[in-house]
Amino acid sequence: MASSAVSPAGDLTSQILQALDQASPLLSTEAFPAAGFVELKAALDRLASRDMVRYDTLEREEALLEPEGEQIAANGSHEARVFEALRTAVEGLTVQELEKAIGDKNVVKIGQGKAFKEKWISKTKDGKFKAASDSIQDVTQEQMQTIQKTRTYPNAKILADLKKRKLIRMQKIISFKIHKSAHFALAIPEEATDLTADMITSGAWKTATFKPYNFKALGADQQAGALHPLNKVRSELRQIFFEMGFEEMSTDKFVESAFWNFDALFVPQQHPARDLQDTFYVSDPKLADKPRAESAEDTKDYEAYWKNVQAVHQDGKYGSIGYRYPWSGDETQKLVLRTHTTAISANMLHKLASQKGPDGRPPPARYFSIDRVFRNETVDATHLAEFHQVEGVIADYNLTLGGLMEFMDIFFGKMGITDLRYKPAYNPYTEPSMEIFSYHKGLGKLVEIGNSGMFRPEMLEAMGLPKDMRVFGWGLSLERPTMIKYGISNIRELLGHKVDLNFVQNNPAVRLDKV
Repeated sequence: MASSAVSPAGDLTSQILQALDQASPLLSTEAFPAAGFVELKAALDRLASRDMVRYDTLEREEALLEPEGEQIAANGSHEARVFEALRTAVEGLTVQELEKAIGDKNVVKIGQGKAFKEKWISKTKDGKFKAASDSIQDVTQEQMQTIQKTRTYPNAKILADLKKRKLIRMQKIISFKIHKSAHFALAIPEEATDLTADMITSGAWKTATFKPYNFKALGADQQAGALHPLNKVRSELRQIFFEMGFEEMSTDKFVESAFWNFDALFVPQQHPARDLQDTFYVSDPKLADKPRAESAEDTKDYEAYWKNVQAVHQDGKYGSIGYRYPWSGDETQKLVLRTHTTAISANMLHKLASQKGPDGRPPPARYFSIDRVFRNETVDATHLAEFHQVEGVIADYNLTLGGLMEFMDIFFGKMGITDLRYKPAYNPYTEPSMEIFSYHKGLGKLVEIGNSGMFRPEMLEAMGLPKDMRVFGWGLSLERPTMIKYGISNIRELLGHKVDLNFVQNNPAVRLDKV
Protein backbone atom coordinates (compact mmCIF):
# COMPACT_ATOMS: atom_id res chain seq x y z
CA MET A 1 0.00 0.00 0.00
CA ALA A 2 1.41 3.39 -0.98
CA SER A 3 1.13 5.81 1.93
CA SER A 4 2.64 8.98 3.35
CA ALA A 5 4.77 8.59 6.47
CA VAL A 6 3.91 10.08 9.84
CA SER A 7 5.77 13.38 10.31
CA PRO A 8 9.12 12.88 12.09
CA ALA A 9 9.77 14.78 15.29
CA GLY A 10 12.21 17.20 13.63
CA ASP A 11 9.86 18.02 10.73
CA LEU A 12 8.52 21.61 10.66
CA THR A 13 4.91 20.37 10.53
CA SER A 14 5.51 18.40 13.75
CA GLN A 15 7.14 21.45 15.36
CA ILE A 16 4.07 23.53 14.49
CA LEU A 17 1.71 20.91 15.97
CA GLN A 18 3.76 20.56 19.16
CA ALA A 19 3.98 24.34 19.60
CA LEU A 20 0.22 24.71 19.09
CA ASP A 21 -0.40 21.99 21.68
CA GLN A 22 1.33 24.26 24.20
CA ALA A 23 -0.26 27.57 23.12
CA SER A 24 -2.85 28.57 20.56
CA PRO A 25 -2.82 30.94 18.74
CA LEU A 26 0.88 31.66 18.19
CA LEU A 27 2.93 33.96 15.97
CA SER A 28 5.30 32.36 13.49
CA THR A 29 7.97 35.04 13.97
CA GLU A 30 8.15 34.23 17.67
CA ALA A 31 7.72 30.46 17.55
CA PHE A 32 9.78 29.73 14.40
CA PRO A 33 12.16 32.69 13.83
CA ALA A 34 14.67 30.62 11.84
CA ALA A 35 12.13 29.08 9.43
CA GLY A 36 12.14 30.36 5.86
CA PHE A 37 8.95 31.85 4.41
CA VAL A 38 8.53 29.24 1.64
CA GLU A 39 9.22 26.30 3.97
CA LEU A 40 6.86 27.63 6.65
CA LYS A 41 4.06 28.43 4.19
CA ALA A 42 4.29 24.92 2.67
CA ALA A 43 4.07 23.29 6.12
CA LEU A 44 1.06 25.43 7.11
CA ASP A 45 -0.73 24.69 3.83
CA ARG A 46 -0.11 20.98 4.33
CA LEU A 47 -1.72 21.11 7.78
CA ALA A 48 -4.51 23.49 6.72
CA SER A 49 -5.52 21.20 3.84
CA ARG A 50 -6.29 18.54 6.49
CA ASP A 51 -8.16 21.06 8.67
CA MET A 52 -5.59 20.52 11.45
CA VAL A 53 -4.67 24.22 11.66
CA ARG A 54 -5.85 27.52 10.27
CA TYR A 55 -3.75 30.64 9.91
CA ASP A 56 -3.97 34.36 9.14
CA THR A 57 -1.35 36.18 7.08
CA LEU A 58 0.02 39.34 8.73
CA GLU A 59 2.06 41.96 6.87
CA ARG A 60 4.11 44.80 8.30
CA GLU A 61 7.06 46.95 7.29
CA GLU A 62 10.32 47.11 9.21
CA ALA A 63 12.98 49.80 8.92
CA LEU A 64 16.52 48.51 8.47
CA LEU A 65 19.69 50.60 8.52
CA GLU A 66 21.72 51.00 5.36
CA PRO A 67 25.54 50.85 5.77
CA GLU A 68 25.73 54.64 6.12
CA GLY A 69 22.96 54.54 8.74
CA GLU A 70 24.85 51.88 10.70
CA GLN A 71 27.95 54.08 10.59
CA ILE A 72 25.95 57.05 11.96
CA ALA A 73 24.44 54.91 14.73
CA ALA A 74 27.95 53.87 15.83
CA ASN A 75 29.99 57.05 15.28
CA GLY A 76 27.48 59.91 15.04
CA SER A 77 26.10 61.88 12.10
CA HIS A 78 28.44 63.52 9.62
CA GLU A 79 27.59 67.00 10.90
CA ALA A 80 28.12 65.97 14.52
CA ARG A 81 31.51 64.46 13.70
CA VAL A 82 32.53 67.70 11.98
CA PHE A 83 31.39 69.68 15.04
CA GLU A 84 33.24 67.43 17.50
CA ALA A 85 36.45 67.72 15.49
CA LEU A 86 36.18 71.52 15.51
CA ARG A 87 35.08 71.78 19.15
CA THR A 88 38.49 70.59 20.33
CA ALA A 89 40.37 72.80 17.85
CA VAL A 90 40.38 76.26 19.46
CA GLU A 91 42.06 78.00 16.51
CA GLY A 92 39.84 76.26 13.97
CA LEU A 93 40.77 73.95 11.11
CA THR A 94 41.16 74.23 7.34
CA VAL A 95 39.32 71.79 5.11
CA GLN A 96 42.48 69.72 4.69
CA GLU A 97 43.09 69.64 8.44
CA LEU A 98 39.46 68.71 9.07
CA GLU A 99 39.67 65.84 6.57
CA LYS A 100 42.84 64.61 8.26
CA ALA A 101 41.25 64.85 11.73
CA ILE A 102 38.13 62.90 10.72
CA GLY A 103 39.81 60.58 8.22
CA ASP A 104 36.96 60.61 5.69
CA LYS A 105 36.61 63.24 2.96
CA ASN A 106 33.00 62.28 2.28
CA VAL A 107 32.00 62.87 5.92
CA VAL A 108 33.57 66.35 5.78
CA LYS A 109 31.95 67.16 2.43
CA ILE A 110 28.43 66.21 3.61
CA GLY A 111 28.83 67.19 7.27
CA GLN A 112 30.08 70.75 6.90
CA GLY A 113 27.05 71.80 4.83
CA LYS A 114 24.58 70.39 7.34
CA ALA A 115 26.58 71.75 10.28
CA PHE A 116 26.43 75.25 8.74
CA LYS A 117 22.68 74.82 8.22
CA GLU A 118 22.24 73.91 11.91
CA LYS A 119 24.54 76.86 12.84
CA TRP A 120 26.86 74.50 14.71
CA ILE A 121 29.97 75.83 12.96
CA SER A 122 31.15 79.06 11.34
CA LYS A 123 33.91 80.19 9.02
CA THR A 124 36.64 82.67 9.98
CA LYS A 125 38.09 85.40 7.77
CA ASP A 126 41.18 83.33 7.09
CA GLY A 127 39.03 80.47 5.72
CA LYS A 128 39.12 78.16 8.74
CA PHE A 129 36.13 76.36 10.26
CA LYS A 130 35.33 76.84 13.96
CA ALA A 131 32.71 75.45 16.33
CA ALA A 132 29.92 77.98 16.94
CA SER A 133 28.38 76.26 19.97
CA ASP A 134 29.50 74.52 23.17
CA SER A 135 27.34 71.43 22.69
CA ILE A 136 24.81 69.92 20.30
CA GLN A 137 22.18 67.21 20.24
CA ASP A 138 22.84 64.63 17.51
CA VAL A 139 19.21 63.88 16.60
CA THR A 140 20.14 61.84 13.52
CA GLN A 141 22.28 59.44 15.57
CA GLU A 142 19.46 59.07 18.10
CA GLN A 143 17.04 58.25 15.29
CA MET A 144 19.40 55.64 13.84
CA GLN A 145 19.90 54.01 17.24
CA THR A 146 16.13 53.88 17.87
CA ILE A 147 15.52 52.26 14.49
CA GLN A 148 18.40 49.85 15.07
CA LYS A 149 16.78 48.64 18.30
CA THR A 150 13.07 48.72 17.39
CA ARG A 151 13.15 48.47 13.57
CA THR A 152 10.60 51.26 13.37
CA TYR A 153 10.10 54.92 14.28
CA PRO A 154 6.96 56.63 15.57
CA ASN A 155 7.12 59.50 13.04
CA ALA A 156 6.28 58.38 9.48
CA LYS A 157 7.48 61.68 7.99
CA ILE A 158 10.93 61.22 9.54
CA LEU A 159 11.05 57.63 8.28
CA ALA A 160 10.28 58.82 4.75
CA ASP A 161 12.99 61.50 4.99
CA LEU A 162 15.59 59.00 6.24
CA LYS A 163 14.67 56.65 3.41
CA LYS A 164 15.07 59.50 0.91
CA ARG A 165 18.52 60.19 2.37
CA LYS A 166 19.32 56.48 1.87
CA LEU A 167 20.08 55.96 5.53
CA ILE A 168 17.40 53.29 5.92
CA ARG A 169 15.41 50.91 3.75
CA MET A 170 11.94 49.51 4.33
CA GLN A 171 11.45 45.76 4.27
CA LYS A 172 8.11 43.98 4.14
CA ILE A 173 7.77 41.27 6.78
CA ILE A 174 5.15 38.55 6.33
CA SER A 175 4.23 36.43 9.34
CA PHE A 176 1.43 34.07 10.29
CA LYS A 177 -0.96 33.86 13.22
CA ILE A 178 -1.60 30.13 13.65
CA HIS A 179 -4.64 28.53 15.37
CA LYS A 180 -5.77 24.99 16.13
CA SER A 181 -8.51 23.76 13.81
CA ALA A 182 -11.25 21.07 13.95
CA HIS A 183 -9.01 18.06 13.27
CA PHE A 184 -6.01 19.14 15.27
CA ALA A 185 -3.71 16.30 16.33
CA LEU A 186 -0.05 15.94 17.27
CA ALA A 187 0.76 14.00 14.11
CA ILE A 188 -0.51 13.75 10.57
CA PRO A 189 -2.38 10.45 10.16
CA GLU A 190 -0.91 7.91 7.81
CA GLU A 191 -2.54 8.45 4.42
CA ALA A 192 -2.62 6.42 1.25
CA THR A 193 -1.72 8.37 -1.86
CA ASP A 194 -2.80 5.74 -4.44
CA LEU A 195 -5.45 3.08 -4.77
CA THR A 196 -3.49 -0.07 -5.65
CA ALA A 197 -4.52 -3.52 -6.91
CA ASP A 198 -3.31 -5.06 -3.64
CA MET A 199 -5.59 -2.75 -1.63
CA ILE A 200 -8.59 -3.78 -3.73
CA THR A 201 -7.73 -7.50 -3.46
CA SER A 202 -7.19 -7.44 0.30
CA GLY A 203 -10.04 -5.04 1.06
CA ALA A 204 -7.62 -2.69 2.82
CA TRP A 205 -9.09 0.22 0.87
CA LYS A 206 -12.22 0.03 3.06
CA THR A 207 -10.40 1.21 6.19
CA ALA A 208 -7.59 3.20 4.55
CA THR A 209 -7.39 6.99 4.91
CA PHE A 210 -6.65 8.58 1.56
CA LYS A 211 -4.75 11.80 1.10
CA PRO A 212 -7.26 14.36 -0.26
CA TYR A 213 -6.71 15.79 -3.71
CA ASN A 214 -6.02 19.54 -3.93
CA PHE A 215 -8.05 20.59 -6.92
CA LYS A 216 -7.08 24.26 -6.36
CA ALA A 217 -3.36 23.64 -6.79
CA LEU A 218 -1.89 25.52 -9.76
CA GLY A 219 0.14 23.64 -12.32
CA ALA A 220 3.63 24.67 -13.33
CA ASP A 221 3.80 27.65 -15.68
CA GLN A 222 4.29 26.55 -19.28
CA GLN A 223 6.78 28.28 -21.53
CA ALA A 224 4.44 29.43 -24.27
CA GLY A 225 4.99 31.90 -27.08
CA ALA A 226 4.67 35.64 -26.38
CA LEU A 227 4.20 38.59 -28.69
CA HIS A 228 7.04 41.10 -28.73
CA PRO A 229 5.95 44.61 -27.62
CA LEU A 230 6.71 45.92 -31.11
CA ASN A 231 4.32 43.36 -32.58
CA LYS A 232 1.62 44.38 -30.10
CA VAL A 233 1.89 48.06 -31.02
CA ARG A 234 2.15 47.15 -34.71
CA SER A 235 -1.08 45.17 -34.45
CA GLU A 236 -2.84 48.12 -32.80
CA LEU A 237 -1.62 50.52 -35.49
CA ARG A 238 -2.72 48.18 -38.29
CA GLN A 239 -6.19 48.09 -36.74
CA ILE A 240 -6.31 51.91 -36.75
CA PHE A 241 -5.36 52.02 -40.44
CA PHE A 242 -7.96 49.37 -41.37
CA GLU A 243 -10.66 51.26 -39.43
CA MET A 244 -9.86 54.35 -41.53
CA GLY A 245 -10.19 52.53 -44.84
CA PHE A 246 -6.52 51.96 -45.72
CA GLU A 247 -5.06 49.14 -47.83
CA GLU A 248 -1.84 47.51 -46.62
CA MET A 249 1.08 47.57 -49.06
CA SER A 250 3.37 44.58 -49.58
CA THR A 251 6.73 45.28 -47.91
CA ASP A 252 8.75 42.14 -48.72
CA LYS A 253 11.51 43.99 -50.63
CA PHE A 254 14.26 44.93 -48.18
CA VAL A 255 16.60 45.57 -51.12
CA GLU A 256 15.53 48.30 -53.56
CA SER A 257 17.14 50.02 -56.50
CA ALA A 258 18.22 53.61 -55.98
CA PHE A 259 15.65 54.49 -58.65
CA TRP A 260 12.67 53.61 -56.42
CA ASN A 261 14.39 54.55 -53.16
CA PHE A 262 15.64 57.98 -54.31
CA ASP A 263 15.18 59.07 -57.94
CA ALA A 264 11.45 58.34 -58.24
CA LEU A 265 10.99 60.46 -55.10
CA PHE A 266 12.78 63.44 -56.72
CA VAL A 267 15.82 63.03 -54.42
CA PRO A 268 18.85 64.40 -56.32
CA GLN A 269 21.78 62.07 -56.93
CA GLN A 270 24.09 64.40 -54.99
CA HIS A 271 21.85 64.44 -51.90
CA PRO A 272 23.68 63.67 -48.59
CA ALA A 273 21.14 60.92 -47.80
CA ARG A 274 22.68 58.90 -50.66
CA ASP A 275 26.19 58.99 -49.14
CA LEU A 276 27.81 55.83 -47.79
CA GLN A 277 27.62 57.17 -44.23
CA ASP A 278 23.81 57.24 -44.44
CA THR A 279 22.89 54.37 -46.80
CA PHE A 280 23.85 50.69 -46.98
CA TYR A 281 24.82 49.79 -50.58
CA VAL A 282 24.77 46.17 -51.73
CA SER A 283 28.19 44.96 -52.89
CA ASP A 284 27.16 41.89 -54.88
CA PRO A 285 25.33 42.36 -57.16
CA LYS A 286 25.87 46.11 -57.23
CA LEU A 287 23.32 47.05 -59.90
CA ALA A 288 19.65 46.34 -60.50
CA ASP A 289 17.83 46.13 -63.80
CA LYS A 290 15.98 49.18 -65.05
CA PRO A 291 12.34 49.32 -63.82
CA ARG A 292 10.32 46.71 -65.69
CA ALA A 293 7.02 44.82 -65.57
CA GLU A 294 6.78 42.21 -62.83
CA SER A 295 4.13 40.10 -64.56
CA ALA A 296 2.41 39.61 -67.90
CA GLU A 297 -0.59 41.55 -66.62
CA ASP A 298 1.60 44.59 -65.94
CA THR A 299 1.29 46.71 -69.09
CA LYS A 300 2.67 50.01 -67.78
CA ASP A 301 5.31 51.80 -69.86
CA TYR A 302 8.31 51.71 -67.52
CA GLU A 303 10.70 53.09 -70.15
CA ALA A 304 8.59 56.24 -70.45
CA TYR A 305 8.52 56.57 -66.66
CA TRP A 306 12.32 56.16 -66.53
CA LYS A 307 12.73 58.96 -69.10
CA ASN A 308 10.24 61.21 -67.25
CA VAL A 309 12.23 60.84 -64.03
CA GLN A 310 15.48 61.57 -65.88
CA ALA A 311 13.99 64.64 -67.53
CA VAL A 312 12.51 66.14 -64.35
CA HIS A 313 15.88 65.76 -62.58
CA GLN A 314 18.15 66.86 -65.42
CA ASP A 315 16.23 69.44 -67.40
CA GLY A 316 13.05 70.16 -65.45
CA LYS A 317 9.48 69.28 -66.36
CA TYR A 318 5.87 69.69 -65.15
CA GLY A 319 6.44 73.36 -64.32
CA SER A 320 9.69 72.66 -62.45
CA ILE A 321 13.20 73.69 -63.50
CA GLY A 322 14.54 70.45 -62.00
CA TYR A 323 18.00 70.13 -60.45
CA ARG A 324 19.96 70.88 -63.66
CA TYR A 325 22.68 68.20 -63.35
CA PRO A 326 23.73 65.29 -65.59
CA TRP A 327 21.57 62.41 -64.38
CA SER A 328 23.40 59.05 -64.20
CA GLY A 329 21.66 55.80 -65.14
CA ASP A 330 24.33 53.76 -63.32
CA GLU A 331 23.76 55.72 -60.11
CA THR A 332 20.02 55.10 -60.18
CA GLN A 333 20.50 51.35 -60.74
CA LYS A 334 22.60 50.81 -57.58
CA LEU A 335 21.11 48.36 -55.09
CA VAL A 336 20.55 49.61 -51.54
CA LEU A 337 18.93 48.42 -48.34
CA ARG A 338 15.81 50.56 -48.39
CA THR A 339 16.17 53.66 -46.23
CA HIS A 340 12.39 54.21 -46.01
CA THR A 341 9.18 52.49 -47.04
CA THR A 342 8.31 55.53 -49.19
CA ALA A 343 9.99 53.57 -52.01
CA ILE A 344 7.05 51.14 -51.77
CA SER A 345 4.58 54.05 -51.73
CA ALA A 346 6.15 55.38 -54.95
CA ASN A 347 5.72 52.01 -56.64
CA MET A 348 2.07 51.79 -55.53
CA LEU A 349 1.32 55.33 -56.74
CA HIS A 350 2.90 54.49 -60.11
CA LYS A 351 0.54 51.49 -60.37
CA LEU A 352 -2.39 53.71 -59.32
CA ALA A 353 -1.70 56.01 -62.29
CA SER A 354 -2.66 53.23 -64.71
CA GLN A 355 -5.92 52.37 -62.94
CA LYS A 356 -9.23 53.80 -64.14
CA GLY A 357 -12.18 54.74 -61.96
CA PRO A 358 -15.81 55.24 -63.09
CA ASP A 359 -14.87 58.64 -64.53
CA GLY A 360 -11.92 57.17 -66.48
CA ARG A 361 -9.34 58.70 -64.13
CA PRO A 362 -7.21 57.12 -61.36
CA PRO A 363 -9.46 56.51 -58.34
CA PRO A 364 -8.74 57.88 -54.81
CA ALA A 365 -6.67 55.48 -52.70
CA ARG A 366 -5.34 55.03 -49.18
CA TYR A 367 -2.22 52.92 -48.54
CA PHE A 368 -0.14 52.10 -45.47
CA SER A 369 2.85 49.97 -44.52
CA ILE A 370 4.72 49.02 -41.32
CA ASP A 371 8.08 47.33 -41.80
CA ARG A 372 11.85 47.55 -41.37
CA VAL A 373 14.10 50.16 -42.94
CA PHE A 374 17.88 50.51 -42.73
CA ARG A 375 20.14 53.50 -42.10
CA ASN A 376 23.91 53.59 -41.72
CA GLU A 377 23.69 55.41 -38.37
CA THR A 378 25.76 55.29 -35.20
CA VAL A 379 24.07 52.99 -32.68
CA ASP A 380 23.18 54.67 -29.38
CA ALA A 381 20.39 54.66 -26.76
CA THR A 382 17.77 55.95 -29.23
CA HIS A 383 19.12 54.90 -32.66
CA LEU A 384 19.75 51.57 -34.37
CA ALA A 385 20.99 50.77 -37.87
CA GLU A 386 17.57 49.25 -38.55
CA PHE A 387 14.15 50.26 -37.29
CA HIS A 388 10.48 50.04 -38.25
CA GLN A 389 8.78 52.78 -40.23
CA VAL A 390 5.03 53.40 -40.12
CA GLU A 391 3.91 55.11 -43.32
CA GLY A 392 0.60 56.23 -44.73
CA VAL A 393 -0.40 57.91 -48.00
CA ILE A 394 -3.74 59.28 -49.20
CA ALA A 395 -4.27 60.05 -52.90
CA ASP A 396 -7.31 62.12 -53.83
CA TYR A 397 -8.34 65.15 -55.82
CA ASN A 398 -8.07 68.76 -54.63
CA LEU A 399 -6.51 67.91 -51.26
CA THR A 400 -5.14 70.82 -49.19
CA LEU A 401 -2.56 71.32 -46.43
CA GLY A 402 -5.36 72.11 -43.98
CA GLY A 403 -6.91 68.75 -44.81
CA LEU A 404 -3.58 67.05 -44.02
CA MET A 405 -3.41 68.74 -40.60
CA GLU A 406 -7.02 67.78 -39.84
CA PHE A 407 -6.33 64.18 -40.81
CA MET A 408 -3.17 64.11 -38.63
CA ASP A 409 -5.24 65.25 -35.63
CA ILE A 410 -7.69 62.37 -36.22
CA PHE A 411 -5.02 59.73 -36.92
CA PHE A 412 -2.79 60.51 -33.95
CA GLY A 413 -5.87 61.02 -31.75
CA LYS A 414 -6.72 57.35 -32.31
CA MET A 415 -3.27 56.55 -30.92
CA GLY A 416 -3.96 58.57 -27.79
CA ILE A 417 -1.67 61.41 -28.95
CA THR A 418 -3.37 64.82 -28.86
CA ASP A 419 -2.50 68.52 -28.81
CA LEU A 420 -0.38 68.38 -31.98
CA ARG A 421 1.95 71.14 -33.14
CA TYR A 422 3.35 71.55 -36.65
CA LYS A 423 6.69 72.96 -37.78
CA PRO A 424 7.70 73.69 -41.40
CA ALA A 425 10.35 71.30 -42.67
CA TYR A 426 12.18 70.27 -45.84
CA ASN A 427 11.87 66.94 -47.65
CA PRO A 428 13.04 66.49 -51.27
CA TYR A 429 9.80 64.75 -52.27
CA THR A 430 7.17 66.76 -50.33
CA GLU A 431 6.26 70.44 -50.47
CA PRO A 432 4.91 71.79 -48.20
CA SER A 433 6.45 69.58 -45.49
CA MET A 434 5.77 69.54 -41.74
CA GLU A 435 7.34 67.96 -38.69
CA ILE A 436 4.69 66.83 -36.18
CA PHE A 437 5.16 67.45 -32.44
CA SER A 438 3.16 66.54 -29.37
CA TYR A 439 3.53 67.44 -25.70
CA HIS A 440 5.11 64.57 -23.75
CA LYS A 441 3.89 64.67 -20.14
CA GLY A 442 6.70 62.47 -18.87
CA LEU A 443 9.46 64.62 -20.37
CA GLY A 444 7.56 67.87 -19.82
CA LYS A 445 8.23 69.16 -23.35
CA LEU A 446 7.22 68.93 -27.00
CA VAL A 447 8.73 65.92 -28.81
CA GLU A 448 8.79 65.12 -32.52
CA ILE A 449 6.52 62.18 -33.33
CA GLY A 450 6.45 62.16 -37.12
CA ASN A 451 7.04 63.83 -40.47
CA SER A 452 4.49 64.69 -43.14
CA GLY A 453 3.86 66.61 -46.33
CA MET A 454 2.24 66.70 -49.77
CA PHE A 455 4.12 64.87 -52.53
CA ARG A 456 5.65 67.15 -55.16
CA PRO A 457 4.25 67.41 -58.73
CA GLU A 458 7.73 66.44 -60.05
CA MET A 459 7.22 63.06 -58.37
CA LEU A 460 3.50 62.49 -59.10
CA GLU A 461 3.14 63.79 -62.67
CA ALA A 462 6.20 61.81 -63.79
CA MET A 463 4.22 58.68 -62.81
CA GLY A 464 1.29 59.75 -64.98
CA LEU A 465 -1.04 60.92 -62.18
CA PRO A 466 -3.39 63.84 -63.07
CA LYS A 467 -2.32 67.37 -62.15
CA ASP A 468 -5.24 67.86 -59.76
CA MET A 469 -4.55 64.63 -57.83
CA ARG A 470 -2.77 65.38 -54.57
CA VAL A 471 -1.12 62.90 -52.20
CA PHE A 472 -0.69 63.23 -48.43
CA GLY A 473 2.26 61.35 -46.99
CA TRP A 474 3.41 60.91 -43.40
CA GLY A 475 5.57 58.59 -41.36
CA LEU A 476 6.83 57.79 -37.89
CA SER A 477 8.96 55.10 -36.32
CA LEU A 478 7.25 52.15 -34.66
CA GLU A 479 9.86 52.12 -31.88
CA ARG A 480 9.13 55.60 -30.49
CA PRO A 481 5.46 55.07 -29.46
CA THR A 482 6.40 51.60 -28.20
CA MET A 483 9.17 52.99 -25.99
CA ILE A 484 6.84 55.69 -24.65
CA LYS A 485 3.99 53.27 -23.91
CA TYR A 486 6.23 50.70 -22.19
CA GLY A 487 8.48 53.22 -20.39
CA ILE A 488 11.68 52.12 -22.20
CA SER A 489 14.54 54.62 -22.30
CA ASN A 490 17.09 52.59 -24.30
CA ILE A 491 16.09 51.22 -27.70
CA ARG A 492 18.55 48.33 -27.25
CA GLU A 493 16.25 46.99 -24.53
CA LEU A 494 13.54 46.71 -27.21
CA LEU A 495 15.53 45.28 -30.12
CA GLY A 496 18.66 43.15 -30.31
CA HIS A 497 20.54 40.69 -28.12
CA LYS A 498 19.99 42.68 -24.90
CA VAL A 499 16.20 42.19 -24.89
CA ASP A 500 14.99 40.59 -21.64
CA LEU A 501 12.70 37.66 -22.52
CA ASN A 502 10.86 38.09 -19.20
CA PHE A 503 9.98 41.62 -20.34
CA VAL A 504 8.52 40.21 -23.57
CA GLN A 505 6.57 37.46 -21.80
CA ASN A 506 5.18 39.47 -18.89
CA ASN A 507 4.06 42.74 -20.49
CA PRO A 508 0.37 42.98 -21.39
CA ALA A 509 -0.91 44.06 -24.75
CA VAL A 510 -0.74 47.84 -25.17
CA ARG A 511 -3.77 50.01 -25.84
CA LEU A 512 -2.75 53.12 -27.71
CA ASP A 513 -5.95 54.95 -26.77
CA LYS A 514 -4.93 54.79 -23.09
CA VAL A 515 -2.57 57.69 -22.47
